[in-house]
Formats: sequence, C-alpha cells, structure tokens
Amino acid sequence: MRETKSFDREADFDRELGQVTAMAEEEIRRHLPEEKGEQRQVIQAMNYSLTVGGKRLRPVLMWETFRMCGGSGTDIVGCFMAAIEMIHTYSLVHDDLPAMDNDRYRRGAETTWYKYGDAMGILAGDGLLNYAFETALKALEYCVGKQDMTDREKLLQTGRVQQALSVLAGKAGIHGMVGGQAVDVWQEEETGGRSLTEEQLLFIHEHKTAALIQAAMMAGAILAGADREQTGKIEKCALNIGIAFQIQDDILDVVGDSRELGKATGSDAMNHKRTYVDLKGLEQAKADVEALSREAAAILDDFPGEHEFLKNLILHLIYRRK
Repeated sequence: MRETKSFDREADFDRELGQVTAMAEEEIRRHLPEEKGEQRQVIQAMNYSLTVGGKRLRPVLMWETFRMCGGSGTDIVGCFMAAIEMIHTYSLVHDDLPAMDNDRYRRGAETTWYKYGDAMGILAGDGLLNYAFETALKALEYCVGKQDMTDREKLLQTGRVQQALSVLAGKAGIHGMVGGQAVDVWQEEETGGRSLTEEQLLFIHEHKTAALIQAAMMAGAILAGADREQTGKIEKCALNIGIAFQIQDDILDVVGDSRELGKATGSDAMNHKRTYVDLKGLEQAKADVEALSREAAAILDDFPGEHEFLKNLILHLIYRRK
C-alpha cells in the first residue's frame, strides 16, 4: 500500500490540487479533435468550449479514485478523463443556450453560442457528446496494443473498459444527467419551479449534478479493477458528493461573495427559484452539506489505497467559496 500523505497545511492541498488539475488538463488537451476539414468551425467551437476554463473536478475525481483502487498509468484512464470533461462541457454549452438559461458569459468569457451563434452552439454541444464516446473508445485500442499484457489480461482490461463505458453512457443519459435536466426544465416551464417538492428537488440534484460525478468516480474504480461491491460504495460516495456540491451552490447564492464567485449572487431569490435553502433553511442546508460530505469521506476509509488527498478534496467542497 502506498504511504498516506498528510495535508496538514492548506498550501500542501492547494499544491497537490494544482498538480493533479494540470495533469487532467494535459489529458483533455491531448485528446482535442484536430481543427481541419470543411467542418472545422464546429470543431473550433468545441475546442473553445473545452479550453475556456473550468475546475476539471470530474477528471480529477476519476483519477484519484483510479489511484485509490490500485490503478496506474494514464493511457487508458486518460481517455475517460477527457471524455467525462467533454460530456460535462457539452451540458454547460447547452445550458447556456437562449432556449435554456440564455447566458452570454461563463467564467468571464463569452459562452459558446454567444461567440459562434446559437445554431453552432447546439452543434458544438452535440459534437462534444459524440466525441466524448469516440475518445473513451480509444481506450480499447490501448488495451489491444499493450505489449506487456497477456491475452487474458487484455481481455480482462477490455471488459473493464466496456463496463466503464456502460456507466458513462447511463449516467449521462435519460436515466442520469439528461433526465435531471429535463425535470428541471419541465418544472420551470410549468410552475416557475415554485411547486418543487423536496423529493423532486433531490431527484434533480441526484441526476443533473451527481450522476456525472458518479460516472467519473465509478469509471475510475472500474478501470482500476474494483469489484462490484467496491464500485457500489463509490457510487454512494459520489452521490453524496454531488448532492452536497449542489446544495453548496444554493448556499453560495445566498451568502457568497459575488467577487469571489465571479457572478452575481441572489439570483435564485430574484428569479423566485425553489432551492434547497428555500426548502430547508440556511442552517439546515449547511448542516446537510457537511453531513453528506463527511459520510462520503468515511466511505473512502473502507478502501486500503491512498486516499487522503481525495478525502480532503471532498471536504474542500464544504468550505469552498466559489
């Protein structure tokens, strides 16, 4: 077992996070489609969307879960790290469209539809989703081409890639992120979101936000060789993380500093949007974020691999200010 690292100082954590994020960024850029051919405009829009910025949280979670479960090397898991970020980015590109949130800026930069036009924004999102699976499928080529693996090992690794692909597709689709987004949109159109029950709101959080975090961590575990029971624990851990992350977003909209967030606060109240804070109150929302995050961290203690940084990353979500 690897020696567990200590993150007593915030600087240690920030330095480690910066290193892992930079590695994830490198993997994403390594898999960018080449901007050529008659269709290069849509590829340019796709690459703009991917490289304009972002926390790279999902590929980082995937990589750290992969390492915790005994995985090593980036050739196979790197394909999935890039793929999960492409799927996440496509969802943001479509969220920003005039028919959805109608946002012109994200992270201080022009949104894809605003820069390239709404039609090209739709196509860029479509392209990112499809190219995500093209990218993930490259992992099969790496499996077949590995010279240091026996045929049996290649077959085993190929099976893991196929299982990870199944998780990725399911969590991104109508039973995952798209399903959560659809309920959110439908509720907003029908009632302005004001009639949302706690059960409906949690359904949206579980699917719209948590599903891709589950996909990231589960795929990382599967590719490293985790068994069904271990993968189930990771799925529960990631569910908690996703819900806590979204509730924290709701909290920051109430108490956050707009200068740190890079966007205006109070928009949920201004738009009369039903949130977790609205339903449960600010103090209960804060308590639930902490409880969910600490339960997620505790699940990781069942795993023998190094996970101190991963735990600190999860707990960092409680206290994030942006």
